[in-house]
Amino acid sequence: MALCLLAWLYIAAGAGIGMNAWEMSRLALFPHLQTPNMTSDMTSDMPGMDMPGMDMSGMDMSAMATEPRAWGAANWALMIAMWWVMMIAMMSPSAAPTILLYARVHRHALAQGQIQDKLAPTGVFMAGYLMVWLGFSVAATALHWLLEREAFVSATMMSSQSRWLSAIVLIGAGLYQLSPFKNACLSHCRAPAAFLARHWRPHAVGALRLGALHGAFCVGCCWMLMALLFVGGVMNLVWVAALAILVLVEKLFPAGPWVGRAAGIALIAWGGATLLV
Repeated sequence: MALCLLAWLYIAAGAGIGMNAWEMSRLALFPHLQTPNMTSDMTSDMPGMDMPGMDMSGMDMSAMATEPRAWGAANWALMIAMWWVMMIAMMSPSAAPTILLYARVHRHALAQGQIQDKLAPTGVFMAGYLMVWLGFSVAATALHWLLEREAFVSATMMSSQSRWLSAIVLIGAGLYQLSPFKNACLSHCRAPAAFLARHWRPHAVGALRLGALHGAFCVGCCWMLMALLFVGGVMNLVWVAALAILVLVEKLFPAGPWVGRAAGIALIAWGGATLLV
C-alpha cells in the first residue's frame, strides 16, 4: 500500500515531466471537443491576423498549434516511467489480495517445512508482476509517441483531439469488456486461491514466474481500459482514478463482472455518441 500511495503522489506531482496533473484533470464527456481552437484564439489575440484582404485559407493554424514535441532519450525514459508508475498506482490495490495471499501461503509452507526458501519470495512475486506492467508501459509509451506525432493526441493535455480516435477506443473498450477473453482473464484475477493452487512453483524462480503470469492475466483483463486514458487524458487524475476504481470493483466485488459488462455497454453507447457530436 505504501508503494501505491507513493505512486499516486508521484503522478499528482506531475510524474517528473514538467506538467501540472491538476490542471490537466477535467470532466468532459467528449474530450476531443475541449481542445482549444487555436485558430480562432490566435486571430482574436493578434489584431494583425484579421486584416482585410489577408488570405489565410492555405494556412493550417490548428496543425501549427498542435505540432508534436520532439522526444529525446530523456523524454522516452520519463514517459515510460510515468506510464509504469501510473499502472502501479492503478493496479496495485486490486492485485494486493493475491500478493498478500501468496505471502500467507508461503509462510504456512515454510512453517510446515514444505519449502526451504527463507528469502522473501513475496518481493520476487511482486517484481514479476511489475515487470509485466513495465513491458506494457513501454508499449503504451510507443503508442503514445505515435498518436502524438500524428496529432491524434494533444501534446499539452495528453488527451484525444480526434473524434475518430475517441470513438474507436471507446467502442473497442466496450466490446472488449463483453468479450470471452476479457472474462477468462478476469476469472483468474478474481480467484487468487485457485490461481495460486494451479500455477504454484517453488523457489525464487517459481515466484518470479508466478508473479509474471498473474501480471499477464491482469494486462489481458485491463489493457483496453488503460487505452481509455488516450481519450480522457493520460495525466487526467479524474480518468485515472475512475478507471482504477472500475478495475478494483471488477476484481474484488461480488457484482464485479456485471459492473464490467454494464461499463462495456455504456462505453459502446458513449463511443457512438462521440461520432455524432
